[in-house]
Amino acid sequence: MTPTERKTDVIVDFVFEDGMLFIAIKNLGNRPAHEVSVTFDKKFTGVDGTKVISSLPLFRNLAFLAPHKEIVAFLDTSASYFRRRQPTNIRATIRYRDASGAPYKSVIRHDLSIYKEIGYVHRPTEMRKEALLNEDPATETDRHTC
Repeated sequence: MTPTERKTDVIVDFVFEDGMLFIAIKNLGNRPAHEVSVTFDKKFTGVDGTKVISSLPLFRNLAFLAPHKEIVAFLDTSASYFRRRQPTNIRATIRYRDASGAPYKSVIRHDLSIYKEIGYVHRPTEMRKEALLNEDPATETDRHTC
């Protein structure tokens, strides 16, 4: 299969950036994904413990995820997440269908403890804005705060 024929392929990833943790759902494939849902083996909270991130509607039934589309949601600061002793070993089960209705399922195991001891520097807000404005449009990401 050539890269242009790549099927629908949805992943869930945790992203560490400037001392913050994000959770992302991404369709790596060249075809859309339908009825995307993600279940986690453990409940975890974010936004300083105020939101049950693992139960957000985003993970229950995403009707459509375009090819190469990524949805990124703020999870928490790493300091808050680890201070509150949230789970570090998390298994995400992703289910979705392709345009023909064929079902797919994958399981991804994440170990967030790798981020626990990483130091980081707070960049001034203007530097962050400039960095976001200068991102390559081919890798454009939607960033949403939960």
